[in-house]
Amino acid sequence: MATGSRTLWKGAITFGLVHIPVGLHTASTEQGVDFDWLDKRSMDPVGYKRINKRTGKEITKENIVKGVQYEDGKYVIVSPDEIEAVFPKTTQTIEIERFIDAGAMPFIFLERPYYVAPINKSEKVYALLREALVDTGKIALAKVVIATKQHLAALVPSGPALVLNLLRWGDEVKTLDALDLPAAGRKNISAAEMKMAKQLVAEMSGDWDPADFKDEFRHQVMKLVDKKVKAGKTETVIQPEEEAPEAANVVDLTALLQRSLKGGRKPAGKAPSASAAAKKPAAKKASAGKKTTAKKSTPAKKAA
Repeated sequence: MATGSRTLWKGAITFGLVHIPVGLHTASTEQGVDFDWLDKRSMDPVGYKRINKRTGKEITKENIVKGVQYEDGKYVIVSPDEIEAVFPKTTQTIEIERFIDAGAMPFIFLERPYYVAPINKSEKVYALLREALVDTGKIALAKVVIATKQHLAALVPSGPALVLNLLRWGDEVKTLDALDLPAAGRKNISAAEMKMAKQLVAEMSGDWDPADFKDEFRHQVMKLVDKKVKAGKTETVIQPEEEAPEAANVVDLTALLQRSLKGGRKPAGKAPSASAAAKKPAAKKASAGKKTTAKKSTPAKKAA
């Protein structure tokens, strides 16, 4: 993890009575070419407008309601109060619900990784969980709420770090039923064909080095951009400023680990008991990770 990495979210890993204060740091970056829409006459950013698609007229925010389509052309209107009532509660916890074999997680469920780093003097308990996962060959399945959205996640040891990888929910991954796939096994593969295939695999095998693979389109576009910058072919665009997110504090409760080791464990795959939950202090709600743009400024619309 790079020095000075900004903490996006603060909370704690919890399972049983164990409480490990941690912060989340982004583990990936979007490296594609980011084209913004600009007004060629003034070089102002081009923003979004609320347009009635039937009349083509702009409408005010007060006249917009949120609807969910349940059949073609038929909607149910949901009020802001109704939406707020079912929003997942921000608990600021990565609550482990089950430990599974590391090899049991299909890659197709992995969506977005975050580095997890200890805070508030929780390094020892953090290291204990990490090494326990390594020694047992397990990963942890957990639920976490980030920016009002609940996620299923996998907590995975990776070298000195724990990585929280947000997962797709089970009903978000399509089944193989609609695909015409050959049956598993070597029924229609000859021994000679398999031998040649293995030989080709062996000849093309090598070590994993992410530096060997680059987004060639992005590099070519950025070469063009650099060339135009050196030639002085640039424009000045005033972008909206962003305010820094506020930080959140989580109380250090590493003493709960000692109590858990004396008999406070919970069965795997079950939610913490009411008594165990009652012993946990309420974590403060974090506003970290939320961005507020300056008033009276319109973000540029991204080109498709």
